[in-house]
Amino acid sequence: MVNVPKTMSTQHPDNVSTPFFAVNSVMSGEDEIQEAFYAYSHLGIQEQMWDVEGKEVDPYVVKKLLSKYETYFRKNLLGVDKRLIMRVPNPDVEKAEAKVLLETLESIPRSYDANALFYEKPIAPIFEIILPLTSSAQQLLRIHRYYKQFVSGKAKQILDENGTTLQQWIGDFKPETVQVIPLFEDKEGMLNAKGILKDYFRGIACEGITYQRVFFARSDPAMNYGMISAVLLNKLALQDMADLENETGIKIYPIIGVGSAPFRGHLTPIRVNEVLTEYPSVHTFTIQSAFKYDYDVNEVKAAIDTIHTSITKPAQKVDPQSALELIERYGKAYESHVLSNAPLINRLAKYVPSRRLRKLHIGLFGYSRRLKGESLPRVITFTAALYSLGCPPELFGLESLTDVDLSFIRNHIYNFDEDIRMALKYYNPSSPCVSADLKSFIQKHYPNHQSDANHMKVSNFIIEKVNSYQHHDLEALIVQAASFRRFLG
Repeated sequence: MVNVPKTMSTQHPDNVSTPFFAVNSVMSGEDEIQEAFYAYSHLGIQEQMWDVEGKEVDPYVVKKLLSKYETYFRKNLLGVDKRLIMRVPNPDVEKAEAKVLLETLESIPRSYDANALFYEKPIAPIFEIILPLTSSAQQLLRIHRYYKQFVSGKAKQILDENGTTLQQWIGDFKPETVQVIPLFEDKEGMLNAKGILKDYFRGIACEGITYQRVFFARSDPAMNYGMISAVLLNKLALQDMADLENETGIKIYPIIGVGSAPFRGHLTPIRVNEVLTEYPSVHTFTIQSAFKYDYDVNEVKAAIDTIHTSITKPAQKVDPQSALELIERYGKAYESHVLSNAPLINRLAKYVPSRRLRKLHIGLFGYSRRLKGESLPRVITFTAALYSLGCPPELFGLESLTDVDLSFIRNHIYNFDEDIRMALKYYNPSSPCVSADLKSFIQKHYPNHQSDANHMKVSNFIIEKVNSYQHHDLEALIVQAASFRRFLG
C-alpha cells in the first residue's frame, strides 16, 4: 500500500495574519524553511509543496531542514513520514523560467545525498515534481526522460581514456527516476486529462507504474470561467480519473488546490466536512496560508486530523453534455463582468499587499485575456480586490442562470447555496462592480441573506476612495476588510 499524503501545505499567499515565526508580513526564503517545519511538526501536515516558480531557487532546502531541525527529522523521516514536493516552471509556457526546471532537477540527487548521509540509509527526500499548466503528455515525458538521461543517466558517462565514469568519480545520482505530477489549470487540460495521462502511461509503460498522482486547480478555473464552471470542471475531471483507474488498473490519487474563499474552494478549518463531501474522490487537499494562519491553531490541527482520517469515496457522476452547456453559457456571462470591471480591478489590485517575496506563476487569464493591453492580476489579488469593492467574484454571472440551471447546479454542487450566502455576507449593493441584472438576481433568489456590518462599513470607505481617486490608506483598509473574512483573496 502506497502511503500518499492527504494534506499538502502550500505557499499560496492568501493569508491576512502574519505567522508568528515570520520576520515581517512578506515571507521570504528562510521564513519558508521554517514554515515547512511548522507545517510538519506543529500542524501535522504530511507534505510540503516547495514552489520554485518566479523566485530565487533555494537548492539546499533539504540540507537546511535536516541541519536546522535535526531532532525532529531523526524521528520523522523526510521522504517517508514527511514528504517534500517541488512545483517547477513549465518550459512550454514560462520561457523566462525554463532553465529553473533544469536547475531544480539537478538539485534532486544532491538532496538525496544529504538525506542518505543524515539517515545513513538510502531515502529519497524528493522523488515527485508538479508541472503546472500541463496540456500534453509530451510535456510530462520530456521531464521524465530528461531526468533519466541527463541527470541520473549521466552517471554512466565516460570521462577519460581509462574508462572512468562520472559515477566512479562523483558517486551515484539517485533517485534514478522522478515521478511527474501534471497540474491541470484550464478547461482544455482538465477535460483532456484522461487522454493525456493515458498517453503518458504508454510512454513510460516499460517502467511498471503502479500509481499516479494528478493535480487539479480550483482557483484558476474559477478566475477564467467562474466559480460554478470551476466546480463542474473538477467534477468532470475527477469522474474521468475514476474511469481511467478502472481502464488501466493504475491507482489514481487526485489532488485539488483549494483556498479559503468560496471562489477558490472554501476550504477552511471550520468547513472541512463540507469540502470532503463536495469532492469525495479527492485524496489530497492543499492547505494554503489563510487556512494555516488566520484561524486558531487548535482548530487548524483538528481540521487536518479530520482530513487525515477521512475515507476517499467514489467520484460523483455528472452528465458531461449538460455540464459543458452550462459552463459555456454561464462562463460567457461571468467573463463579461470581469472584462467590464478589469480597469477597476487592476487599479485596486496595486494596493493589495504581498504576502510572499515573489510572484506565483503567471495565470492563464493573463495569457489569454487582455483589455487595452492590460493583464488581470493573479487570482488571489483579483479575489481580494473584488471582495474589497463589495462584489465577491462568486456573484459574477449568476444573473444568466435559469431555474433549470439552478436545479442542475444544486443537484451537483452540494455547497452551492452555502458558498453564495457566504459570499453575500461581504456583498455591498453600492459596489460599482454590480450590474442591475445581478442585483435583481440577488434580490429574487437570496432576499434574506446576511451581511457582515463591519465589512460593509470598510467596503463603503474603499468604494468612496476608489470613486474619488483618493488612494491613500487603501492597503490598510483592504487588510482590515480581509481580517473580517479571514482570508485575503
